[in-house]
Amino acid sequence: MAGKRQFPIGEQVVVLIDEYDAPMLDTMGDLKLKKAVRNQVRDLYSPLKAQSQHLWFVFLTGITKFSQLSIFSELNNLTDISMDRRYVEICGITEKEIHLNLEDEVGELSEQYGITKAECYARLKDMYDGYHFRPNSIGIYNPFSLLNALDKQEFRNYWFESGTPSTLVETMLRNDYPLEHLANEEVSSQLMSSVDSDEVTPIPLIYQSGYLTIKGYNEEFGTYQLGFPNKEVSEGFTKFLLPYYSPVSRGQEAYFVSKFIKEVREGKPEAFMQRLEALFADGNYQIVGDEEKYFHNAVYIIFKMLGLYVDVEYATSDGRIDLLMKTKDYIYIIEFKINESAEAALRQIEDKQYALPFAADIRRLYKIGINFSTKTRRIDGWKISRVMGT
Repeated sequence: MAGKRQFPIGEQVVVLIDEYDAPMLDTMGDLKLKKAVRNQVRDLYSPLKAQSQHLWFVFLTGITKFSQLSIFSELNNLTDISMDRRYVEICGITEKEIHLNLEDEVGELSEQYGITKAECYARLKDMYDGYHFRPNSIGIYNPFSLLNALDKQEFRNYWFESGTPSTLVETMLRNDYPLEHLANEEVSSQLMSSVDSDEVTPIPLIYQSGYLTIKGYNEEFGTYQLGFPNKEVSEGFTKFLLPYYSPVSRGQEAYFVSKFIKEVREGKPEAFMQRLEALFADGNYQIVGDEEKYFHNAVYIIFKMLGLYVDVEYATSDGRIDLLMKTKDYIYIIEFKINESAEAALRQIEDKQYALPFAADIRRLYKIGINFSTKTRRIDGWKISRVMGT
């Protein structure tokens, strides 16, 4: 822009403000302090309007939009470009740019892993691509993660090594948010536009922080479908949430998951159910919010962490399976009950014929009923029924 218009030195200035929203994000859990901080921040920015004759260009960046902060009314000449089609490529790296500028580095990475360059591009895309700031827009790679992977010559979840999203987790816990909605959330355009609605739902904050992205848009109803942008975010966020939503202690995630996944893949439901029962029997954890929802969240995040095919409340013609899990050789249909019995859970699987869609599948199928007691805060019963594949 400077090349289009020249001003004498000292006449007009450019104001660049990075992370304008940081003071508000740091006080998300304290409503009184958050209000006071908002007023201070508004007072800091409002003089800019009075000095507009001395300003050539003002640019504010941040991960969130606080509409009630009144910055955008105080500075009425500001234009919000967050979802402007002209700027969808401003904050990331496109597929085209990787091929134009990073071809050599991709080649080195492919040699490091003993894969073809095409396979390396596909893995980079699966790990770090998938951000969309408008419906039907070009996919954007996370530049921090992509450049770290090419620099260090290693596929890893770099985004979560850059900082822990504790504010997000605290907001999710405070709102008692059901975790299974994360992978397939639908919200209105009004809800997405501001985190001032975080007292109702944490979705705007999660989306604007980059942990969810636009997957689709319903023009008739003006609603957006949101989901995880890529494998890095899905795995990293799930791993980070695990100690907050389950009895798994921080630092023990890898050990627990490795043992559990081995038993699931080998078709040993008794072994992984004993492990799950022992985990909840520990009792050294705090239930936050509704007890039934807590149990469902805990079980969901544990199974999600396994990296298997997991679908919560899988739809059938006659009800919903609480948890469906598939491996190469096995299918697990799991039903949960609260303060009832494992037999009642297993009976629902039979009565609703949840196994019928898999009647022709050659894999061995297991039906598992689990009951959770809110009184003891433990799994107080589980039962397994085996069905041989045809």
